[in-house]
Amino acid sequence: MRILIVLALILVWIWGSMAIFYAGPSVLTLKIGILIIFIATLPVILYFNKMSWRSLVALGGIFTVLLIWWSTLKPVNDKDWAPDVSNIPFGTIKGDILTLHNVRNFEYRTETEFTEKWETRTYDLSRLKTIDLFMSYWGSPYISHTILSWGFENGEQLAISIETRKDKHQEYSALEGFFKQYTLAYVAADERDLIRLRTNYRNEEVYIYRLNTPVNRMRQFLASYVDHMNRLVKTPEFYHALTMNCTSAIRLHSEANPDRLPSDWRLVVNGYVDRFLYDYAAIRTDMPFDKLRAQSRIDLEMKKLDAKDFSSRLRQVAKIK
Repeated sequence: MRILIVLALILVWIWGSMAIFYAGPSVLTLKIGILIIFIATLPVILYFNKMSWRSLVALGGIFTVLLIWWSTLKPVNDKDWAPDVSNIPFGTIKGDILTLHNVRNFEYRTETEFTEKWETRTYDLSRLKTIDLFMSYWGSPYISHTILSWGFENGEQLAISIETRKDKHQEYSALEGFFKQYTLAYVAADERDLIRLRTNYRNEEVYIYRLNTPVNRMRQFLASYVDHMNRLVKTPEFYHALTMNCTSAIRLHSEANPDRLPSDWRLVVNGYVDRFLYDYAAIRTDMPFDKLRAQSRIDLEMKKLDAKDFSSRLRQVAKIK
């Protein structure tokens, strides 16, 4: 029991140390001072008081103070944001018409050089036809970035990505994503922006899968996305690398569906989400999974093509009708 208690305290102190390191005071000397004091309290108290109730009360009090400070950290919308997330999408649904503001449609010359274009677009939900999942890999095969795209009868696509909202001085770090360093962001965009950025400029490995989702569920799913976008305009939320990320947020939006897919470890190690969907017949299963995955990759072919008819051409590459 004593060993388990010590191990638990060590884990708690590691988390607390990282919280102070990433989210502590911006003045470096002050942050380092607080960090050293916090780290030292665990061995010092245990050394002088052994595993007594006094030491546990003292350590519990210190950690309570840390949690109180942690709870005071709140996300904001008024920062000097990076250009690609400078505007927050929001929308209204009246009858069958979705009006969506701040739809991103950038024209890229390189990954970091582009002409900004933010648009207001309308979508006829009575003509909603398909929903596709994109999976984009930038490094590890275990982790991907997931994007959903709703398709309409007129060939229009609305792609929505759930991302970190970084300021102009931030770079993405998976570790920082656990410690309240990023605000949660939705990016509603044209596929020529959101997907082509990844295939042609970031040189990521990108796959597309058609989801076997009834139209009424597609519509509910999209309405849930818009509702969350609108809430973030007034009440920002923190991004969390585990509980509120590009895939866990999709899962959150599906919770209201009675036929939702079960929880699975591949929703965390989301580089395997496509295999998970295949196992539960949420995507096509009329061929072996390895063949479907190979057919679903689009980045190699899309690099050879320009932006003309981008959405229809990428589906031709993946043999999606």
